[in-house]
Amino acid sequence: MIGLRRRGLLAAAGAGALAACSPRPPGPQAIAGAQWHGVSHARGHRLREARHNGLPPAAITRRTDVLVIGAGIAGLAAARALQSEGIADIALLELEDTAGGNSRGHTLGAQRCPLGAHYLPVPGDAAPEVRGWLAEIGLMRHQAGRWIADERHLAHSPQERLFIDGAWHDGLLPPAEPGSATLAQYRGFAQRVAAAQRLGFAMPTQRAPWTPEHAALDALTFDAWLAREGLADRRLRWYLDYACRDDFGAGLGEVSAWAGLHYFASRHGFSAPGEGDGERDAVFTWPEGNAWLAERLAAPLGERLQPARTVLQVSETREGVLVRAFDERAQRHEAWAARAVLLCVPLFVAARLLDAPPDALREVLTRQAHAPWLVANLQLNAPLLDRLIGAPPAWDNVRYGSASLGYVDAGHQRLDPSPQPTVITLYWALPRAQRGALLEEAAPAWAQRVVDELRPLHPDLPDKLERIVLTRYGHAMSIPVPGLRSSPALAALAQASGRVRFAHADLSAYSVFEEAFTHGDGAGTKLARWLRAAA
Repeated sequence: MIGLRRRGLLAAAGAGALAACSPRPPGPQAIAGAQWHGVSHARGHRLREARHNGLPPAAITRRTDVLVIGAGIAGLAAARALQSEGIADIALLELEDTAGGNSRGHTLGAQRCPLGAHYLPVPGDAAPEVRGWLAEIGLMRHQAGRWIADERHLAHSPQERLFIDGAWHDGLLPPAEPGSATLAQYRGFAQRVAAAQRLGFAMPTQRAPWTPEHAALDALTFDAWLAREGLADRRLRWYLDYACRDDFGAGLGEVSAWAGLHYFASRHGFSAPGEGDGERDAVFTWPEGNAWLAERLAAPLGERLQPARTVLQVSETREGVLVRAFDERAQRHEAWAARAVLLCVPLFVAARLLDAPPDALREVLTRQAHAPWLVANLQLNAPLLDRLIGAPPAWDNVRYGSASLGYVDAGHQRLDPSPQPTVITLYWALPRAQRGALLEEAAPAWAQRVVDELRPLHPDLPDKLERIVLTRYGHAMSIPVPGLRSSPALAALAQASGRVRFAHADLSAYSVFEEAFTHGDGAGTKLARWLRAAA
């Protein structure tokens, strides 16, 4: 959910002019013209080259009080916290041309669309930092003793639908006939989620207790736990596998039982069809997804945000911290001298940047795995025909049994409900074995797979394709594999002190907005107070 994770083309005006003076490309031409966008793997691989070949002298040296490395949600939240604590002399270095990490957006055919994460559940009491910031920007307010979300920014109805048994059904849980074995299994899983909630689960996870019962759940896969509990129904398992792929980038056989239960127990729980209160989690969303949030986090930073900087080395010195980076726009090496550094990057990247990684970081990397993701934005020149019976078009549309996670409609949040040309965004959490193919194969090959994935639902889609833009993440999010959340080394990194500290969703063993923001906010606040005390 990330935890996408989930990060050029012509500007919107130029694209519109081009479309007006040239014939609309049919599907095959749109597939052939598909392009990669949003993630520069060549920049990321510059670090590998620097470690092999060494670094030349820096052309310029800059100085700042605190340097934040990585402008994803954790880095942006850390910079905000530092400023709130009175640390004004900061700089934030970001690899890509825009901030946001897995929460960036794009404009395609004058329609905003996401390049990664596309929604944020309305935060509860366990996430006061996130909720407080949402109140600052007008998304939430505290009234008569309760928190209220601005409904204008919540996902419009219908929110979700599932294609199964030849028809669309409301919601994503496969239907179950009264008295069926499937319904009995749904009820059994609901009982177990309710029991898990009594143990204590929260989002962010650092706000929940950690007991021997949690550790036992974290020690085995979700698949093994379901088998032990006698939960073998095919439809239930498909749904749970989908939920895990959606939030964690991997299925039942890879994520821990703690993670699988956390998905439900930290939110609204789980109810069998027709039982419980029937309420769904309210979610904030926008055409550009969580880029809407990232852009508002980044805006106050102004020139303190330094994009297109590939950080190559972080070295702690007697006086502070020295950082070497490459300015991708000026094409020159530079040095940054700071009193302290916050590493707001994935932990495996942090290990490569540090000239002396701590033992805890090395230990975590022996356990950690990352999920590759593909995000495909398809610009359509006309609304899709919904020839299939059942629930009407929704914001989130999923096909039962599909390898992908389905698609969202970037135009669904429009106030005008009439059918219009739009952009649909398909999400695909890929097996780790396909990471190489994702990085090596050409964009048209992946575009063809995307179209083939959608064609059973919308046979008219190829004829309405204008353009396809693909975004690939080789290491989109940390997979909460068994033993990772329990790792003392992971906890040690989250509590690290000194001049070099860590702040990233990886510290929670999985990647969502709430985890990243809370780690960044906490690390920025603690570092600012440490610096003041040391002054």
